[in-house]
Amino acid sequence: EKLHVYQPSNAYDFGQIINAVNASKDKAACADLLTITDPKKLPVLLSNKLEGEILLMFIQSLEHYVAGKDPGLVYQHLFYLSKAQRFKVVLALLSKNEKEEVQQLFDLLSENQSDQYSLEDLESLKKVYEL
Repeated sequence: EKLHVYQPSNAYDFGQIINAVNASKDKAACADLLTITDPKKLPVLLSNKLEGEILLMFIQSLEHYVAGKDPGLVYQHLFYLSKAQRFKVVLALLSKNEKEEVQQLFDLLSENQSDQYSLEDLESLKKVYEL
């Protein structure tokens, strides 16, 4: 059964939804959550709760469910995700395979251009993700 996600109003709600989504490994529900969540609010909603597992679930959900439809939204999420607390720490702990997954998402964004970002924007964001 697919999880029902709603727009979280605060970090606590967001954390509860993320935990449920993470426990069930429901990438479609995660994609729904990211689609209804304003990317600008991501750093505040994540608070200090960003973990490698969560980052990867976001990456996979965006890659499989959102990138083909709305690459601009994916770019925005990647941009604001990089502003979250613990981002650098989490990034440093990713394995080589996990880094490759992040690279795949960036490759998709290069292929599916959007008027919300240029290739230069994408290249500078890749540097932030240490790719």
